[in-house]
Amino acid sequence: MKYDLNLLPVFMALMEERNVTRASERLGITQPALSNALNRLRDTLRDPLFIRERYGMKPTQMAEDLAPVIGAALASLDDVILGQQAFDPAKATRLFTIAPNSYVEFVLMPAIVSRLREQASDIRLRLTPFGNDVIETGAMSGTTDMVIGRIVDPPDNLVVQHLMDDGLACVVRADHPEVGDSLSREQYEGLKHVNVLPPGRMRAGLFQALQQQSLRREVAVSVTHFLAVPEMIAVTDYCATLPSLICRSLAHDPRLKILAAPVDLGTFPVEMAWHVRYRHDPAHRWLRSLVTEVAKEIQTAT
Repeated sequence: MKYDLNLLPVFMALMEERNVTRASERLGITQPALSNALNRLRDTLRDPLFIRERYGMKPTQMAEDLAPVIGAALASLDDVILGQQAFDPAKATRLFTIAPNSYVEFVLMPAIVSRLREQASDIRLRLTPFGNDVIETGAMSGTTDMVIGRIVDPPDNLVVQHLMDDGLACVVRADHPEVGDSLSREQYEGLKHVNVLPPGRMRAGLFQALQQQSLRREVAVSVTHFLAVPEMIAVTDYCATLPSLICRSLAHDPRLKILAAPVDLGTFPVEMAWHVRYRHDPAHRWLRSLVTEVAKEIQTAT
C-alpha cells in the first residue's frame, strides 16, 4: 500500500486543534482542501479518525493510537531537515509568537525586544497571553513558538527549560507614616495590601508561601497586572508583595521604597517551553539562546 506523506501533517493538525477551521488556518490551506485530505486519510486507513461533535472533533481510538507514532515521525524529519539549515539573525525575517505571563512581560520582554533590535532587526514578535493552562497558549499545537513563565504539568510534546528563579519583596510608599527602613511581621499583618491576581499560577505560589509561614494579609484591593501596583501604593498606606525583580525596577520610583519581606517567602521558577518540533530549528534554537542569555543577565545584574 502507498501512503501520501503530505497527509500526515493534516492528521496532526486535526489531532491537536480538534477543529477544521483552526487546522486549515494553521496549515495555510482552505477548509475544502483539508476536508478532501481527511477523506483520503479515512479511505487509506479505513477509519473515520475524527467524529464531529458540537464543539469540535473527537478522535477515534485509531487516531489516538496513531498520533504519537506520526508525531514522532514528523519530529524526526524536522530534526534532520531543519538541522541542516544555517541561520543568520542579521538577515532573517520571521515572526515568532511568544506567550509570556505578566511577570515575564514586565521583567524579561523589554530586554528581549532590545536584544532582538540589536541583533535581528527584521525578526518580529507577537505576544499572546499565558493564563492558567499552557495548553491554551497554542504551544501544544506548535502555533505558539514559546511559552515563558511558570510551566505546570506540561504535556508530553513540550520541552521545558529552567531559566531562573526569583524571590519576593515588599513595596510601600516612601513617606509611609508607619513603616521605616524595615518591615516587621506585626507591621505586615497590620497593613492593608494590594494583591496581584494575574491569570496564572503565581498567585497560588504567593498564597502558599504566606500560608507556610503563617503570615496573615488583609487584602484591600486586587488588580490584574503588576503595572497597576505602583500608582496605588504611591497614593495609599497599602503594601504589596511582589517578585524581587519587579521591586528592583520600582526602586527607581522616588515615591516608593522597597523592603525585605518580614519572613523568608522562598522563590519561584521561571521556565521556557516549546513544542518538540522546534528542537532543532536553527532560528528557534537561536531565539532560545537569546532568551536564556537575557534571563541570566537580568538575574545577576545589580
